[in-house]
Parts: sequence; structure tokens; C-alpha cells
Amino acid sequence: MTTLERVRLLIIDDWGPEPLTAEQRRDLLEIVDDRYERSSLLITSQVPVSKWHEVIADPTLGDAILDRIVHRAHRIELKGPSLRRTLVTAESPIA
Repeated sequence: MTTLERVRLLIIDDWGPEPLTAEQRRDLLEIVDDRYERSSLLITSQVPVSKWHEVIADPTLGDAILDRIVHRAHRIELKGPSLRRTLVTAESPIA
């Protein structure tokens, strides 16, 4: 945790593919709380923000965590086809 506190930008990539355990919820709250209004946090996820409470899997901790994350946040939702599919199609040999 001490190392994470010193990082100016913490990136959590591909967050939320499965519900968090009790230990993971507590760790996430501690991380988010330590960084709140002091350091930057970037979260990428394919899970819509409206489903993040379900991923956190605890209403009280979910409220505490998400309140700190979304307050003063910049949210960017990407829409459209996957770039991976476009690249795979472009690189595939013509049969």
C-alpha cells in the first residue's frame, strides 16, 4: 500500500470481470480513500458503471467506494465496434 500511495497515477485496468471478495472490497476502499483528492486514479472496465455496485457486492462499501471514485471524475464511455475485431479482420489472410 505504501508503494501505491507514492504513485502519481494509479491505473486499474479491466476492472470488474467478477464480484470482489470481502478482502478485495476492503483493499479497494483503502486504495481509493488514500488517493481521494490527492492522486489520480484511472479505471478501465468493460462493465458499465451502473453495474459496479454488483461487482463490489456490498451496498455500504459500494456506496463509499463509488462516492470517492465518481466525485470530481471525468467519465468517458466508448461506443462502437471493437478495435480488436477490426485489427483481426484487417490482418486475416484472404482465403
